[in-house]
Amino acid sequence: MTKHFRPRRSVLYMPGSNARALEKARELPADCLIFDLEDAVAPEAKDSARDQVVAAVKAGGYGRREIIIRVNGLDTVWAQDDLRAAATAGADAVLLPKVESTTTITEATAWLDDAGAPTDLPIWIMTETPRGVLDLDSIVAGQSRLQVIVMGTSDLAKQMRIASDGDRMGLMYALGRCLLTARAHGIDIIDGVHLALDDAEGLRIACQQGRELGFDGKSLIHPRQIATANEHFGVSTAEAADARKIVAAWQAARKEGLGITVVDGRLVEQLHVEAAERVLEIIKATEEHS
Repeated sequence: MTKHFRPRRSVLYMPGSNARALEKARELPADCLIFDLEDAVAPEAKDSARDQVVAAVKAGGYGRREIIIRVNGLDTVWAQDDLRAAATAGADAVLLPKVESTTTITEATAWLDDAGAPTDLPIWIMTETPRGVLDLDSIVAGQSRLQVIVMGTSDLAKQMRIASDGDRMGLMYALGRCLLTARAHGIDIIDGVHLALDDAEGLRIACQQGRELGFDGKSLIHPRQIATANEHFGVSTAEAADARKIVAAWQAARKEGLGITVVDGRLVEQLHVEAAERVLEIIKATEEHS
C-alpha cells in the first residue's frame, strides 16, 4: 500500500489568543492541533492571536503532532492577513471555515500561493452549513491539495434547527452524505465536537457512534476529551490481532496459489486483506506518532 497514514483520532481546537494553551499543547497526546484564529478569538484580539500562533508554530516543539491553522472566513477583513501569515508559518495544513463553494478554496489557494506557501501545503475545509453539505461533492472534486473535511456540527445543527448533541438523529443524513463524499474522493473526514465538557459518557457514546459511522477521528474542544477519542478511533488489541491473522493467512494462501482463504470460519478475500493492511498501516503510523 502506497498511502502514508497519519493518525487523526483526536483533533483538538486551541484558541490562538491563549498563549498558555499553545504552550501546553506541546505536551498533549492529541494527534492534531487546530490553532484557531476564527470562532475562539474575539474581534479585538484577531491580530495579536495571528502573530502569536505564527510565532508558536515557527518555534516548534510539537513533535509529530499535525499542526493546522484555522483562518477566518474569506468574507471577513482578517482572512487575507491570516492566509498570508499561515502560508509560511510552517503549519502542516490550513483550515478554511464554512466552505460552501469551490470558489472559496480557489481564492484561498491563490492567496496562499501569492504569499509564498509551499505548493503542496494541504488545505482542510469545514463543512458546517446546509449548502456546504448539499454541494460537498462538487466542492471537493478535483481539489488536489484538499486533504481533510472537518464537520462543523454545532453550526450545522443550529442552521438545521435541531439539537447538536444527544443521539444526533437529525444530523444522520448530513453526516452520512459527507462521509460518502469523503470516501468517494479519498479524503479523510473528522467528526464534529461534543460540547458538554462534563458529560464523559455522552462523549464516549458520540465517539463510538462516530467510529461506527466511519469517521477517521473526532474534533475536540478540551484536552480532557483526548483520551476518549484516541481510544475509540484507535485500533484495539483485538482488531490488531485479527488484522495480523488475516494478512498472514492470505500470504500463506497466495503461496499456494489460492485467491481466497478462511480465518476463524470467515471467508477472506482481497477486499478483507486490504482492510486488514490498512489497520496495520494505522497502527504503524500511530506508533511512529507516539
